[in-house]
Amino acid sequence: MACSPNVLEELLFPQLAAAGIDPKKSATAPFRKKRCVIMHVSDGVLPTVVAVGSFVASGLCVALSVKKTEGEDLPKIAVMTSAFFVASLIHVPLGPTSVHLLLPGLVGILTGWSAFLSIFLGLVLQSLLFQFGGLTALGANALMMGLPAWWASWSYRFLQRHLGVRAAMAAALAAAIAVALAALILAGLLATGGEDFFGVAKIAVVAHTPVLAIEGVVSAGVVSFLQKVKPELLMAPLGRRSL
Repeated sequence: MACSPNVLEELLFPQLAAAGIDPKKSATAPFRKKRCVIMHVSDGVLPTVVAVGSFVASGLCVALSVKKTEGEDLPKIAVMTSAFFVASLIHVPLGPTSVHLLLPGLVGILTGWSAFLSIFLGLVLQSLLFQFGGLTALGANALMMGLPAWWASWSYRFLQRHLGVRAAMAAALAAAIAVALAALILAGLLATGGEDFFGVAKIAVVAHTPVLAIEGVVSAGVVSFLQKVKPELLMAPLGRRSL
C-alpha cells in the first residue's frame, strides 16, 4: 500500500504539530514521497534492536523454509515468487491513497512451508530493483508477509479437514485474515519507531481493509480454478513437510 503526501499532511501532521513536533523534521520524513510504500517498512524507520532481531528471526524462518522445501517444489515456488513480486508492483488508486495485492494467503496455500522462502526472495528482488522497503528492514518485511503466509497455509487446511469448509471459501477466509495479520504486524513494527509513526500505522491498517475482500475473492477464484484443472497443486503441500 502506498500513500500520497497529502494523506500524511491531513491525518498525521496535525497530530504531530499539536504535540509540539515539527512534521517536516520528524521521523515521518521518509514517508513524504510522491508515492510512499507503507506496506514495506523502509530503512531507518525501525529501532536498531528491532531491525536486528527481525533479521535473526527471519533468518531462522528462511532456514526452516529451505529445510522443508523439496526439489520438486522449486518450479511452483518460482511461479509464486514471481506472482508475489508482480502483484506488489501494480498499484490501484483508492481515494487519496493506492493499494496493491499482497498475496501472502495464496502463496501460503499453494507452497506450504516454502511460502516464507518464496516471499523472502520476492522482497529481496523488490528491495534491490525498485527500492521497495530496504535491506536493513528486510527481516521485518519478511516476517510481516511470511508469517501470515504460514498461518494461511495451516488455516486453509484446518478449515477443510476439521470444519468441512469448501476449498474456495476456505481459501477466501485464509487469504483475507492473512492480509489482516500482515497489516497488524506492520502496525506493530511501525509503533516501535516511536509516537511519530502511530498515525502512519493506523493509516496502513485502515487502507488495507478493502484489500481483505479483494484478496479473498482472488484466492478463492484461483483455488477454485486449480481444483478443476490441476488439483494436485493444492494437495502437494499436504505431504510430510507441509504445515
